[in-house]
Amino acid sequence: MLTDLPNILTLTRIATIPFLVVSIALQNNAASAVGCVIYIIACVTDYFDGMLARRWKQNSEIGRMMDPIADKLLVGALLMALAGYGRLVEGSVFAAIIILIREILISGLREYMASQDQTLPSSRLAKWKTGIQMIAIGFLMAGSANGAWQVTSFGSALQLGALMLWLSVIPTVLSGWRYLTTGVTYMLGVTNRERLSR
Repeated sequence: MLTDLPNILTLTRIATIPFLVVSIALQNNAASAVGCVIYIIACVTDYFDGMLARRWKQNSEIGRMMDPIADKLLVGALLMALAGYGRLVEGSVFAAIIILIREILISGLREYMASQDQTLPSSRLAKWKTGIQMIAIGFLMAGSANGAWQVTSFGSALQLGALMLWLSVIPTVLSGWRYLTTGVTYMLGVTNRERLSR
């Protein structure tokens, strides 16, 4: 049910998106700091909604559907906002494009598989992808609009975020390829069975 705490946490994650986008649009350090805190809270809800659902045996079809949707809405909205306000430095806008293409492609594939009463279970690699992306976006959220906030001697928050976003492309592509080959193999099997039955 939507009123179960795990589902409420998922809805809370979706509800933070407008505030996070505004914090990026304001383009000042104070807004970046507030946005980063809200973003951390949103990431924490991502951990606890699944954990509580399993512990309290409140797994549901609604929850299974909403959780990945909330993640994709959060990542997609923030990447577009960060790109629009010039925070995707070091060419990381291309990493964002790869990430968004993968998410749209796999979402369509999952929808097809669901129509065939099949599933594409999440892999450990996909969980690594999500984790690295969340950390990368956290750095990008924390960075000031001009990238001046130094967090280490290696570079600014924006530069570290861009580096991690590029790093996340590796599990993004590998896990996406695995899902794609699984889906295409199933589709080819369906096509062959239909051909033989004629």
